[in-house]
Amino acid sequence: MTKFIYLIGCPLKHSVSPELQQAALDYWGLDIRYELREIEEQLLFSVVKDLRGPQSLGANVTVPYKEKVVPLMDRLDDLARVIGAVNTIVNEGGALVGYNTDADGFLATLHGVGFEPRSRVVLVLGAGGAARAVSFALVRQGVSVLMVANRTKVRAERLVGDLVRYVRETGLVAQVVALPWEGSWLEGAVRRCQLVVNCTTLGMRHTPDEGKSPLTEEMLCDDVLIYDLVYNPRETPLLKVARRAGARTIDGLSMLVYQGAAAFRLWTGKEPPIQVMFQAAQRALAEKGG
Repeated sequence: MTKFIYLIGCPLKHSVSPELQQAALDYWGLDIRYELREIEEQLLFSVVKDLRGPQSLGANVTVPYKEKVVPLMDRLDDLARVIGAVNTIVNEGGALVGYNTDADGFLATLHGVGFEPRSRVVLVLGAGGAARAVSFALVRQGVSVLMVANRTKVRAERLVGDLVRYVRETGLVAQVVALPWEGSWLEGAVRRCQLVVNCTTLGMRHTPDEGKSPLTEEMLCDDVLIYDLVYNPRETPLLKVARRAGARTIDGLSMLVYQGAAAFRLWTGKEPPIQVMFQAAQRALAEKGG
């Protein structure tokens, strides 16, 4: 019987996860299909419930449901529990287990370019599920200062509150603060940073934020690393601005592949063919104009 894995989110037109995951599944000759489930929030409960069926291996979860699916899980992996967001669901005999592979995917990319977060000053833009994974990963890696800015400040404050509690409970020493989104505050924060991570949808293709950048060229200098989690288009408005300013940049495709590879391993027990997944994602992006 053919098994299924789904991607749950909205919107999904920009996504190349089906192409990269199907390439990995086909590489191993598995009778498994990876399909999109673009849904409105009122259908989330029923769609997640359907994952318990014997035909389902589980799902990926993306914007805007990574936090919303947490209470729908039967069990959470330790890291997902700490982060408070789930991007991978595994069906274990009808019980749904929530994992977070975003954190490891994010760090794998950082380490791949030789950036060590320990003792660094970092600005995270956004406070949703991806930002939670990134922020907790950075705190666990020993950053000295983590600043979080979000268009809705109360959400940034909620994330910072969770991070501060975690820092106290674990004996870490990171200073964590919430910042207003206003340009002057952001510019001042960027000037202090060695790393800025965009976890918002600003710049994402097929969204109302397409064509937008959270930062301007005037805010940036050439000694900061700009990491945009948006991968479609691969060169986002933010990355274009950063390159004009002479800053180093990382696009979001590597994180997509690495977190997807970790999810693939959870669903199948097989070793993910990383290069096959990269090539499939790159082809899909090119076909989508990214």
